Amino acid sequence: MARIESPAALEEYRQKLIEAQRKYTTTITICGGTGCRAHNCTAIHEETRRVLEKTGLSETVELRFTGCHGFCEMGPLMIIKPQGIFYTHLKPEDVEDIVEKTVVEGKIIPELTYKDPVAGISYHYEQEVPFYNKQVRLLLGMNENIDPCSIDDYIAQGGYSALAKALFTMEPEEIISEVEKAKLRGRGGAGFPTAEKWKAARRAISRDGIKYVLCNADEGDPGAYMDRSLLEGNPHAVLEGMTIGAYAIGACEGYVYVRHEYPLAVINLYTALDQARELGLLGKNILGSGFDFDVHVSIGGGAFVCGESTALMASIEGRIGEPRVKHIHTAVRGLYDRPTNLNNVETWANVPIIINRGAEEYAKLGTERSKGTKIFSLVGKIRNTGLVEVPMGITLREIIYDIGGGIPDGRKFKAVQTGGPSGGCIPEELLDTPVDFDSLYDVGSMMGSGGMIVMDENTCMVDIARYFVDFLCGESCGKCVPCREGLKQMLYILEDITEGRGTMEQLDILQELAEVMRDTSLCGLGQTAANPVLSTLRYFGDEYREHIQEGRCRAGVCKPLITFSIEPEKCTGCMRCRKSCPVGAISGKKKEAHVIDPEKCEKCGICLEVCEYQAVVRK
Repeated sequence: MARIESPAALEEYRQKLIEAQRKYTTTITICGGTGCRAHNCTAIHEETRRVLEKTGLSETVELRFTGCHGFCEMGPLMIIKPQGIFYTHLKPEDVEDIVEKTVVEGKIIPELTYKDPVAGISYHYEQEVPFYNKQVRLLLGMNENIDPCSIDDYIAQGGYSALAKALFTMEPEEIISEVEKAKLRGRGGAGFPTAEKWKAARRAISRDGIKYVLCNADEGDPGAYMDRSLLEGNPHAVLEGMTIGAYAIGACEGYVYVRHEYPLAVINLYTALDQARELGLLGKNILGSGFDFDVHVSIGGGAFVCGESTALMASIEGRIGEPRVKHIHTAVRGLYDRPTNLNNVETWANVPIIINRGAEEYAKLGTERSKGTKIFSLVGKIRNTGLVEVPMGITLREIIYDIGGGIPDGRKFKAVQTGGPSGGCIPEELLDTPVDFDSLYDVGSMMGSGGMIVMDENTCMVDIARYFVDFLCGESCGKCVPCREGLKQMLYILEDITEGRGTMEQLDILQELAEVMRDTSLCGLGQTAANPVLSTLRYFGDEYREHIQEGRCRAGVCKPLITFSIEPEKCTGCMRCRKSCPVGAISGKKKEAHVIDPEKCEKCGICLEVCEYQAVVRK
């Protein structure tokens, strides 16, 4: 690939790519995201390539191995374009039929299409599938159209046109003004206005003229994988956004700080960097503009606290990843004591869209104070798990029921936690809350990076609080006393309550500890760590009182507070529970009622699962 030295040359190169693609009458895109890879999509891709070559169709049928399509519950996924035929749960042995019947003969294979588990309706085309209907896929939409290891695919889809526009038709101040008019807020957690950060970094004076832009890809929330999927599926959008941001604030160097648990994202990122440098879209004299900018990759060690800005910068510098007091903001003295701007993956990926579409068009989506879209990882007790990209202002109910398909197995919804381990648990009566930065904060939660965990009636909210406090206790850097000691003491109290030792006085102490941590901790981890406790106390206080006063866990999760027994009038003596019990706690002869020995019972619940006659009771 030769260097591209001007916007005109970039456009000429783009037109050649588009023209070269015209020979293809059909495009097969196979999801190559991490979730689908776990279900052997690589074998499906290789088999499709083999069959196309064997049948002589590879000259007219284009095959793309793409990033995550979002509907992870249904993977491995395939979309056949231009029709948009949507196949799910594929196996390598399905490929021959797909090529023969769908690609050659134009017939749909109904048994491979998506079937709604509630309505029982089959949907043959992606645009019909309810999971996608209320989504607005500004960012994720390109994931299914490009091979993340092909810069040509990205350029053919309009990639780097925003960079050319910014470098040659806009002044740095104009770029910042456009981002400000778009009201873009950081997608990494707090929702701070992006343009305010950029302004501060542009105004800051560097001792040697060097400034940095950083991309936070240290996505540590349990159940969250939005940034991973963007970086895996469309790394060039992130690099283009970073380069535009660097030009706007006057930076010459950038870093992507990425989790070491994201090997595919790292591989695709390095490939994208090499390709962008080779074409002259990164490095010296980008597009012949005279602007120099390059990006390095820094792989984190897996510490959750390194998602905090100062801890992240300390880690890049090779120091212990712990936060510092921000008497001087990182925009003025950040990485290596130089002016530094930090945004997360999703924020950077929004920048090219704003520059290309214009702030006014971008701001049409969302609410007054929360513009654009937000990507959530929808997981937990929900039918349709996956990544969803929705306009700001959509309600929780619409996400959970219209997109997510509701709660499986006929169970009732209990709560949804937004914002990761530092978010709050929102009850059923607040399901019509709009999903935006301010509305979620008002009900005791937060947008966070975009984790959304759905819980059903079999979830114990006290145990949920204990789980997240335990997680954060292990992830606290321990530098400040309120977070280090506060989390430990909260964990001790929550363990007492879930193990049947709790007292009503401890609830007051728990509330006070949570409030002190929120008000006095050094960084965002400690300041928000109390949210799971405060929100569950606020909305599910009756469950805390039941644990303490009645010694009862209504969800049957806290083992010290539950017992298993067998109702003799229902037991048929089928022996299934006895044979399945791992500790031999069940006795009884064949065709006679069985009995559980409470002294031996480990309360694993296997007997409840295997009993077909509902004779086993959990209390």
